[in-house]
This record gives sequence, structure tokens and C-alpha cells, in this order.
Amino acid sequence: MCDQDHFDEDVKKFKLSRRDVGALAAAVGVAVILPRSAFAVDVKESDVTIKTPDGECDAYFVAPTTGAHAAVLVWPDIFGLRPAMRQMGKRLAEDGYSVLVVNPFYRQQKAPTAPQGAQTPVQSLFPMMQALNATTHTTDAKAFIAWLDERSEVDKRKKIGTIGYCMGGPIVIRTAAAVPDRVGAVGSFHGGGLTTMAADSPHLLIPKTKAQYLIAIARGDDARQPESKDILKKTFADAKLQAEVEVYMAEHGWCPPDTTVYDKGESERAWGRMLDMFKKALA
Repeated sequence: MCDQDHFDEDVKKFKLSRRDVGALAAAVGVAVILPRSAFAVDVKESDVTIKTPDGECDAYFVAPTTGAHAAVLVWPDIFGLRPAMRQMGKRLAEDGYSVLVVNPFYRQQKAPTAPQGAQTPVQSLFPMMQALNATTHTTDAKAFIAWLDERSEVDKRKKIGTIGYCMGGPIVIRTAAAVPDRVGAVGSFHGGGLTTMAADSPHLLIPKTKAQYLIAIARGDDARQPESKDILKKTFADAKLQAEVEVYMAEHGWCPPDTTVYDKGESERAWGRMLDMFKKALA
């Protein structure tokens, strides 16, 4: 789902040394400024706390300063709620959405949960990720969407979108299945574990959902599990759901701007496809 060995393989493809990776990480973490839409609106930001069946989740909420808008629930990658995810959430809000970016690891600790951001050794974060499961994903999704529906900044006449990165990929499908009448658009970016042999494989929930989908697959993930995209395409077709399933020419983790494999071109292309889906599904 989020494998350090896979990251190491991707680094070798670029023939980077560990010193190079560290330098690149520092540069990426500080220097990358995401493009701002020419039609960006003013937004208001706040740190919020959401009650769930298992406690209180810390999260980041950002929305246009005026009016009510379609909501988007964002599930971060294994590196959790951090400045890069806040930056991405704010950018989406500037396009006219009310955005909630959650800390998926709130049961263990408040954000930040990765001491070195996206350069934190992945293995050290596995215990937090492995403490979550299909049940926690589902109960959290219901709580977060219920919270959004109580906000004056959210237009409840419009469907909700949800997007997830890396480990967030499976969670967005479970979110769509947990609240099918509210979730109208789903985006998975270099999501791992979307199709497995397990009885609770996320793709088995797709027929229970009513959303449009964008599944953006990393080329390395596709090389390791080439059959996954075909399973997904067939599942969507059988369920008669609109879905765009595509392999992007970038490595696992390419979307957040603070990762060492950030790919601006492919990240922007995926962002554009997501906005196109939202304009149709969340109108």
C-alpha cells in the first residue's frame, strides 16, 4: 500500500544517491509553490476537531469566505496531515469547494504524525497505518461527512467529493460505499491496495456506490500489479459507473509537492482531471 521498498526502487530508477534524495527532499519541501487558479476565490481557514465513535479527530477546514459550496473530504497519504496537504486543500478551496483534510491517525496522535514530513522513514509509520482497517475507515467516513453536512459553508444540495493519496486510495472507495447517497465523486491518486484477494478488498464495494471515479495509478504500482487496472475497469463497467482509470507516467507518491518523487507535470494533469470530474459530478 505504501512500501519503502517500492520507494527505494523508484529512487534507483532516477539513479539518485541517499544524499541526493535528502537534498531533493529539502528543496521540494521548501520551494514548491502550487499554481493558483486565475479564478481563485478568497478563502478562510481553521483547525477543527471532529467527534467520532473512537474519539476526536483533528483536521483542517478551508472554504470560500462567502456562500455555501460542494464539499470535498481529503484523505492524506501515510505522511498524514501536514503543510503540503493543507496547501493542496487550500488550493482546492480557492477553486470553490469547502474542503476538509483529516488526520487519519488521530487515534494514535495529533498531527503532525510524521516527524520529518514526507521524508520520514515509511517503516516507522507502518504501525499507525496498520492500526486502521475497513471498519475504522467506514466509521470515520460517516462521522466526517456528517460533520461537513452540518457546516454552513457546505451546500447540502450538492454531492460530496472525496480524494485520497497512497493509503487514502482504498479509504475513498470505502467512504463512497459508507455514504452512497452523499458521495458523488471519488479520486484515488497512487492509491495502494484497491484490489486484493481479501474478502474486504475495496473494489468489491464499488457496486454499492453511486459516484464518478478518477483512478490515477503510478507506473511503478502498475508494473507490480498490472492486472489491478483491468479488474477496476471491469468492476466499474459491471456497476455501470463512470470511471477514468489511467496509469500516469510518474512514481508512487508523485502528487504531494513535498515528496521526493513529486512530478509537477503529471501532478497537474491529475489535478486538472479531478477538477473536470468535480465540475460534472458535484454541480
